[in-house]
Amino acid sequence: MSELRLRPLRADDEAEAVQAHQELAADDFELLLGWTPERSWADLLEQYERERRGVDLPEGRVPAVFLVAEVDGALVGRVSIRFALNDWLAAYGGHVGYGVRPAHRRRGHATEMLRQALVVARAGGVDRVLVTCDDDNAGSAATIERCGGVLDGLVDEPGQTVPKRRYWID
Repeated sequence: MSELRLRPLRADDEAEAVQAHQELAADDFELLLGWTPERSWADLLEQYERERRGVDLPEGRVPAVFLVAEVDGALVGRVSIRFALNDWLAAYGGHVGYGVRPAHRRRGHATEMLRQALVVARAGGVDRVLVTCDDDNAGSAATIERCGGVLDGLVDEPGQTVPKRRYWID
């Protein structure tokens, strides 16, 4: 397998990242958090930089880093690493969120993305990492377990029909 690396979005990623966002929207996954077609790319990148620094955060947001996963020059997915938890994240979202584009699944990318995200989270001061997934997402559950996740239990998220599986990784 080619080497996967996590990196921040760049100005020249816009077209491919928007395409990936649209692909993953079919799975109810938001690749570009906070993006809308009306929003400028530069503004979105600046938002991600503010979140990384933890300054001027919008209501409900926490210090976080947003990284894309690249293999052989292609964006295969993204990972968000949150360095603090608000009430919603503590219950349902966790410290790490990730998604892989459909054409790049079942190649070990999610596992490698989560492994690298754990390094970033720990470097940012998170010793015990909460990762969640939908109860019916067997692929994500297996990924989390491969990375050392221990199931804490299931929780029902208001407005959702599928419970969330909550895992802790020490």
